[in-house]
Amino acid sequence: MILPARPAHPRDKPKIEVAVQIVERWVLARLRHETFFSLAALNARIAELLIELNARPMRLYRASRRELFERLDQPALRPLPAEPFVYGEWKINARVNIDYHIELHGHYYSVPYALIHEYVDARLTATTVEIFHRGQRVAAHLRSHVRGRHTTDPAHMPKAHQRHLEWTPSRLTTWARTIGPQTAALVQAILADRPHPEQGYRSCLGLLRLGKRYGEARLEAACARAVIVGARSYRHVDSMLKHGLDRLAVPEASPQLTLTPAHDHLRGPAYYQ
Repeated sequence: MILPARPAHPRDKPKIEVAVQIVERWVLARLRHETFFSLAALNARIAELLIELNARPMRLYRASRRELFERLDQPALRPLPAEPFVYGEWKINARVNIDYHIELHGHYYSVPYALIHEYVDARLTATTVEIFHRGQRVAAHLRSHVRGRHTTDPAHMPKAHQRHLEWTPSRLTTWARTIGPQTAALVQAILADRPHPEQGYRSCLGLLRLGKRYGEARLEAACARAVIVGARSYRHVDSMLKHGLDRLAVPEASPQLTLTPAHDHLRGPAYYQ
């Protein structure tokens, strides 16, 4: 049977709070008539007073704080860990995409390609990213805070993507041509813009979803604008469609500056010599 906890009494104070209060009162009482001209001098004086306070016998225990520490606490102390504690955050059940990367805070980290469509757990520290599958660590990367970029371990890449992946660059390009030449041009540009073509699969498949949502005609118009302005991601095309920019006229290339044609009334540099 579990008994209810006893209600807290106003006189019940945490021991740490009481100890801090004793130190404050005892030390400040002795410092109130002293003057210090540097923080180092003040800290040195506080250290002296703490030694004196810990050496004073306590009437209740008939021993000083120093004696109690050496008798009870010090024998139970253990050595500090060889390495300092590292704070880490966990992301549970992150799904591995078809490009064998997972997204963590806007950055993409690779895992072995055999884990495509599997769920993994990730531990993030200030400097590292560790990825676990069923309790076993399968990948480790230096942490990056650059959003939209990829960190890829070449060992995680398959030897022949065509045999292991559902999508390939040629299949994506062939699909894009069914929408229109501008969509195909954008897909090719996205794949060529990445260090590894597989890192562009996510954006290309995003375009496929946009075609189903907005229609192929609007997608082709948005891709035409994206090709001209040099956009190379799904997010740019999605933003164009959301704001209706695909319905506007495609911007023309900036006019090139030309030299002023020769004229009889124009004075050349030789005139002033």
